[in-house]
This record gives sequence, structure tokens and C-alpha cells, in this order.
Amino acid sequence: MSKKNHDSDVAFISALAELLRENDLTELEVMREYGEDDSLNVRVSRQTQVVAAPAQVAVAAPAAAAPAAAAAAPAAAAAPAAAEADPASHPGAVTSPMVGTVYLQPEPGAASFISVGQTVNEGDTLLIVEAMKTMNHIPATKSGTVKRILVADGDTVEYGAPLVIIE
Repeated sequence: MSKKNHDSDVAFISALAELLRENDLTELEVMREYGEDDSLNVRVSRQTQVVAAPAQVAVAAPAAAAPAAAAAAPAAAAAPAAAEADPASHPGAVTSPMVGTVYLQPEPGAASFISVGQTVNEGDTLLIVEAMKTMNHIPATKSGTVKRILVADGDTVEYGAPLVIIE
């Protein structure tokens, strides 16, 4: 590699790092071709901080606005409230057994499997999670009344994400 290519490569990599920062990206990979047998492969990445879940941030915000002397007491009281506000910790939460796309009805235009206030029996289909072109019916884990539907039709869900609350 010539000195000219080296200088332009350094400038190119600096520009990629700046692009990464400006667009709040975590990783960028580029291959630059100079000719048949001459190329440059560059991968620029950075670590990001893990931020608290939105439910925790919403609970912590009032404690942060409180006077510094009284901040400890509201923060201690807010911790149990945060646990109750987290749908995944609810005893009647039905969670996703896989990563996929949620469908609330068996086919487009059909009635939904469930609605809030509806009584369901253990084993009844609550919704479908599509993973790798396979439609997986998600059954009710217990009999009861649907209190909350935590996902919308077409949402992408992660493994363990709460889908429905049954009480």
C-alpha cells in the first residue's frame, strides 16, 4: 500500500467514526475497493450504555425531582411500585416463548382470539407468534379473565416478553 493510500485510508476511517457518532450507530462495516487485488475492509464499532427500562425511568423521575434531603424515602417507596408496574413480574403474565411477530387473529380480517374482559380457559389460544415462517399458537397458562393485552397486532416480541395478563 502506498503512502497516498495510507493517508486517505486514515481520513476515510476517521470519517466513518464520525458518521458512527453523528448517527448514533453501534457498528459500521465497509469494504473499499482500490483495484482487482487491493481493497480495504473496515469495521468500526463502539460500546453503548445499557439504559433502564421505560417503566423504571418513569417511576424514578418523580424521586429525582424531589428535594435532595427527602429523595431517599421516595426512592425506597418507588422500588416496590416499579416491581408492580412491570407486567413481566405479574403472576398472571403470559410471556412469549420465542422471538417473533405477534398476530392477534388467526388470519387477516378475522376476529381476534381474545379481548380485554373475556374469560379464557387453560389451553385456549390467546394469540400467534410467528417465528421462522412457523405460526406458533400461544395457549393460556391458566383459566381466568383477560385483564390486559400488552402487544399489538404485528409487534415484534423478544423471548420472555409479557404478552397478556390473565387473572
